[in-house]
Amino acid sequence: MLTPKQQQLLSFIQTRLEERGVSPSFEEMKDALDLRSKSGIHRLINALEERGFIRRLPNRARALEVLKLPDAMHRLPKEIPVPKAAPARLPIAANDILEIPLHGRIAAGVPIEALEGHNMLSVPAALLGAGDHYALEVSGDSMIEAGILDGDFALIQKTDVAREGQIVVALIDENEATLKYFRREGKSVRLDPANSAYEPQTYDAGQVRIQGKLAGLLRRYN
Repeated sequence: MLTPKQQQLLSFIQTRLEERGVSPSFEEMKDALDLRSKSGIHRLINALEERGFIRRLPNRARALEVLKLPDAMHRLPKEIPVPKAAPARLPIAANDILEIPLHGRIAAGVPIEALEGHNMLSVPAALLGAGDHYALEVSGDSMIEAGILDGDFALIQKTDVAREGQIVVALIDENEATLKYFRREGKSVRLDPANSAYEPQTYDAGQVRIQGKLAGLLRRYN
């Protein structure tokens, strides 16, 4: 059984998801429940999650999904209330910020050692499509004619295959990575820059392993 505050918060989250498709912020929840601090909201969220009424969506900032309502609140039978002419579940929060792993720096010029890291990068969801993604910070200028500049964050969709002409992360000899156009030449692989000052790089196919393809770019302006 939920406390009055837990029930009030659950109702507020559900209403916001139905109206906007986005879960409310902790500040909005605090104001709606007339609490003095957000710590009370955190406790209520944890309690609702432990009781199976809500869940946090992974890799999404402050995103919540309502899983069920108590009998005292339900408008339709037990599981999730369904608005008329809507799918059989409440809309999942459409928060537009995702967090993806940030794996070091990658050369857009000469290949450098591929780095693994434990940092995360917040990215607008609109820049990403389906599948798993990670980010690499670009180092170098060999892709400038493709609009990829030094210091950009390359948003990479994980894949081990690529089509002719796609921009990929290629791992060379299992220890160096580079961002280039992918081409095939017989049994060889050619990695083309997008800068006339650089020469294409050609390798035996067995030396090159595709680790992802470019899905988008994130740029900071200081």
